[in-house]
Amino acid sequence: MRRKHYNWQLPEEIERRLGERTYGRQRAMLEAGHLLIILHAPPEADDTDRRHMVFLRMPDGRYLCNGQEAGETKLRRLLASYQEAFAKWDRSYERASSAEDLFDILEAAAPLNRSSTNLYSALQAARDYVPDDPFLIAMRDEGYEMSRNFELLLSDAKLALDYRIARNAEEQSVKAREMAKAQHKLNILAAVTFPLMAIAAIFGMGLTHGLEHHSPALFWLVVGACVAIGLITMGWVITGRD
Repeated sequence: MRRKHYNWQLPEEIERRLGERTYGRQRAMLEAGHLLIILHAPPEADDTDRRHMVFLRMPDGRYLCNGQEAGETKLRRLLASYQEAFAKWDRSYERASSAEDLFDILEAAAPLNRSSTNLYSALQAARDYVPDDPFLIAMRDEGYEMSRNFELLLSDAKLALDYRIARNAEEQSVKAREMAKAQHKLNILAAVTFPLMAIAAIFGMGLTHGLEHHSPALFWLVVGACVAIGLITMGWVITGRD
């Protein structure tokens, strides 16, 4: 696949600096009074190819975009498309309620941050080549603000995700300690009750104890006492106290 040629005549010095298959990375080059600015449209998270927007500043100050007129307007629209992408994911960040939401933002913001930073660098280089062009100065400044916005969004999303991970890890640690304490208490109960249960299993419980002929109320009193002891024991196991 060959690099697309647009309806303009580039100086031979610029043609020699361009590859045969693609326009390549975002950059600016000045040769024979012609300023070529290679920029990329906002990438999607799963994009493998970049959509090039190629601007040519003619020696008379006119701007072309992909071989067509109205280059100034199209450059403004390109920066506006980045701003729209930032506004979209900034709103998503404000509404994020889970780690999955934050990961989606990071997945989308990372290529946008990288592309916007490279776009700003290309506009800065173009401004250095033509220092007295007020349009380039304005676009460079807007590109910087846009790049800074994506950098802050990416940083905030990373911090929020790291906080959630740390908080979840802390909660899991607390729960693990509580489970370990409960298991320790259960082991103590097992150690206390196992000998009694073993003796009862060997000798049986049909021993004469002198209570066979008492009122049935005594039976229910013993049952109630056992339930109370069970509740107290359960509370001791599930509480955090040692």
